[in-house]
Amino acid sequence: MDWLERAAELRQWTRNGTRAPHKPLLFLYALGRFQQDADGELRYSAVENDLKRLLDEYGPPHKTTPAYPFHHLASDGVWEVRTDRGPGSPGSGIRELRAVGAAGRLAPELRAALRREPSLLGRMTRLLLDLHFPPSLHAELCASVGLEPEPAEPERLSAVVRRRRDPRMREQVLTAYEYRCAFCGYDGRIGALPVGLEAAHVRWWAFGGPDDVGNGLCLCSLHHKLFDKGVLGIGWGSPRSWGSPRSSEAESGGEAESGKGHRILVSQRFVGHSPAAREHVTALAGRPLIGPQPGTRPVAAAHCSWHADQVFHGSPRPATAS
Repeated sequence: MDWLERAAELRQWTRNGTRAPHKPLLFLYALGRFQQDADGELRYSAVENDLKRLLDEYGPPHKTTPAYPFHHLASDGVWEVRTDRGPGSPGSGIRELRAVGAAGRLAPELRAALRREPSLLGRMTRLLLDLHFPPSLHAELCASVGLEPEPAEPERLSAVVRRRRDPRMREQVLTAYEYRCAFCGYDGRIGALPVGLEAAHVRWWAFGGPDDVGNGLCLCSLHHKLFDKGVLGIGWGSPRSWGSPRSSEAESGGEAESGKGHRILVSQRFVGHSPAAREHVTALAGRPLIGPQPGTRPVAAAHCSWHADQVFHGSPRPATAS
């Protein structure tokens, strides 16, 4: 049995690039707990808050419940559930899982494989991260689930993750934005080499986002992380249409595709009281993007729309008075 292929083929809700990371997050959490206690079980009532926190932090903007993956992951052959009454899950209802003492853990065959081949845990972790989350969140997410994976062999993953990243994208995106953060203008270098600047995917690579300038932004490390966490986003047109790129595009006569009118969105859910938080985050609300240089394709409307629907959290703050 190829456990990497099984992990790569988790059955999830898929429609128009909708994010449904419920099963991958539970799977990663279970791998982390296996690493700490290979024989332990995860009682739903005891881990519910942990799983809810993971979904709130790394899941899509809309509300969701950890009961769904706790029940449904068993259908993928990598997870099992038992209750006080015996084997099997009572369903995906929160009350039912609590009432019957539902507990889950990795499937027996998978636990045996992980014991026989300890490096499998690292490869499986890397696969789940690459398929479902942007690289800027990988280390943080591993820490959140208590995982310390060994480095995975890229050649072992390439047959399962059938897409390869284009190594030219970073240079193309940084050149398009003239080596400046599109949000704050940061342009630091050590000698001739840029430092602290990254090429961010607007539509995540894990969800079909292409490796090209029309799906990229040059961002400093801070703003890249905040963009991938849904604190920051991109809108255009009038403020009332921010977060709805398609309506904004129609309203602005196609300005979205020409690159004019792109504005920075800051989530109202973000809280920061320090002068640094105000200067580097909240003060960005409503500011125009810096770049790209003339003659370069701006971020495509479809990718902005995906980010607004699947990553950006809450409603945008009103534009900050200049």
